[in-house]
Amino acid sequence: MHAADLFNPEHPTVSFEFFPPKDAKGSEALFHHVEELVPLKPSYVSVTYGAGGGTRQLTQELVFRIKRETTVDVVPHLTCIYHTEAEIYDILEQYATNGIENILCLAGDPPTQGPKLDRSRDAFRHAVDLVKFVKDFSDRHGGREIKDKRGFGVGVAGFPEGHPDCPNRLLEIDYLKAKVDAGADFIITQLFFENRDFYDFRERCELAGIKIPIIAGVMPITSAAGMRRMAELAGGARFPAPLLRAIDRAVRGHGGDEAAAREGVKRVGVHWATEQCRDLLDHDVRGIHLYTLNRSTATREIYATLGIRDSVALR
Repeated sequence: MHAADLFNPEHPTVSFEFFPPKDAKGSEALFHHVEELVPLKPSYVSVTYGAGGGTRQLTQELVFRIKRETTVDVVPHLTCIYHTEAEIYDILEQYATNGIENILCLAGDPPTQGPKLDRSRDAFRHAVDLVKFVKDFSDRHGGREIKDKRGFGVGVAGFPEGHPDCPNRLLEIDYLKAKVDAGADFIITQLFFENRDFYDFRERCELAGIKIPIIAGVMPITSAAGMRRMAELAGGARFPAPLLRAIDRAVRGHGGDEAAAREGVKRVGVHWATEQCRDLLDHDVRGIHLYTLNRSTATREIYATLGIRDSVALR
């Protein structure tokens, strides 16, 4: 379903994010988790691209398999880093001919390991340039290769806590507005743990004249180690003190029983994410995007605690 039809202002969406596995065994395990979440009838699922486009082929394989073997709409990520215009064009053609209707355009991250690669061959330096190219591709090919004559629906990223590479919060919104003016159809935010950050971000977008749907990114904490990795990957996520205290109680309150402590941390993380979702729904969020960490258990628990059977129940 095209983004223009997907985001109905009267019915919030619920979506899930997955990242490609590293090998065939991991691919089968991941697809099992995808199949476990299909009965929840998500509005769509997204598939990440990997730092530097490092999972390009794996991303495409997973996207096509989800499209082929399930009834769920899938939104692949696409990044600027280490890609020529011809490579991006080829990727778009493959998505168009395989019935993919929406794409999430991102600047992307360079690999954290290995030698620093030369970006001089990159056709696109910023996400706004990629958005323009995808929209131009759509104008030229919409109604032919692309399933929907309107071309690709395009999503971009938003940062409620601030973009890690742009400390100037005024310029940050200006850059986001430029992506919207270039044709972006919806925004999916980076993860956050304090809903006030999201509401402030949403209001600042409104003041800047950004009127497209803003989808809230929520990630349940499932382990203390995962929380630390999350902070690094998110460019410095802000963890509210009440959340940290609850996790500390879960770790210290089990008398050295590591298994019990891990289960306690998971319960705290799922409860916190569930409360975030409940509050977001109560405040008219256009959609919730759950970062699943390629697991289904936490997502299913959030659904159950919210009292919904599937995303259709929110309509």
